[in-house]
Amino acid sequence: MTKKQQTPFGIFIESVGLYFSNFDKFLKYMTFPVLGQILGLVLVFLTTYFYSINMPKLIAKYPNLNSLSTLVVIAVVIALPGLAVFCKAFWEYLVAYGAVNSMLENMLRSGKVYDFDAHTELIKRRAVSFIGLWFLFGIFSFVAICPLMWVICAIFAVYFVLVFQVFTFEPELSPIGCVKKSLLLVKGHFSSTFMLIILVGFLTYIVIPQIVIKGFDAIGINIAFSKAILPLVKLFPELDLSEYGISKITHMYIALFTIQTIIAQILIQYTLPLRSILWAMWYKELNNGLPKQDLPKTKKRKSSKRPSEKLMEETKRKYSKKKPDDDILRRATEKDDEE
Repeated sequence: MTKKQQTPFGIFIESVGLYFSNFDKFLKYMTFPVLGQILGLVLVFLTTYFYSINMPKLIAKYPNLNSLSTLVVIAVVIALPGLAVFCKAFWEYLVAYGAVNSMLENMLRSGKVYDFDAHTELIKRRAVSFIGLWFLFGIFSFVAICPLMWVICAIFAVYFVLVFQVFTFEPELSPIGCVKKSLLLVKGHFSSTFMLIILVGFLTYIVIPQIVIKGFDAIGINIAFSKAILPLVKLFPELDLSEYGISKITHMYIALFTIQTIIAQILIQYTLPLRSILWAMWYKELNNGLPKQDLPKTKKRKSSKRPSEKLMEETKRKYSKKKPDDDILRRATEKDDEE
């Protein structure tokens, strides 16, 4: 009996349902990865800010500090705690994208999310390959900065949208192998994949952030936060663009824009699980429909080991691979991560 195919729009609706039905758990899971990045950056900014305004007093009190290299070293040292918090949170954020992919099977069976720690550990165990994949993504993003490459990179971005799902579900593939498999999966489904990018992008990057921002505007939260950061914003000059037909950009406008941008970014990051669920479902759909003869083949190298040694090695590899998955399934059925 073949599995009934789902339409891209049906997958989009189901992924939204799975995300919001487990919203409280995803909210808890993503809090440190999201707010930790904000906290880290705030700590870096505040420590360097207070250091810079007190620098003349420190130099007057301790003349030996009046050296550029010494001042730079001190600035770096006092910024380290904030950088450490940011890097830790950012790493957890990247890992979360792969971990949510791993949770898909349980979500589809029960509609619930189980055992975040176990799924997260599965991704962290493959940290080297995971970092390698993000390194390739970083190179691609760097190339995409060039305006001449925007159209080409936008097309390739559609083909490479499933690389992290391939990484999660096919651990035997290298980072480059994940890129190739993503391209193979999307090939022939470009328009449907592009439609999903538009749908999930519009929902998570525009609709949800704007709804919350407008709600905050209505109850005065944005104005309150803007006034709180206004003293810092006033350290920078106002922009007078009247000669270009643009009204003067006031400090209050800059403060309000900054707060709205931060809120939008937080909400975009909190909806990462929704995007992860959607692309994991799309991967499953396309991978199930991929002809067997089109699957990438790996060359087998001859081994000089004796049959008994090969048997022991294969048995060891077999159980070492299955143990994490079996452990997750066992823990998933025994404990619902309600905390």
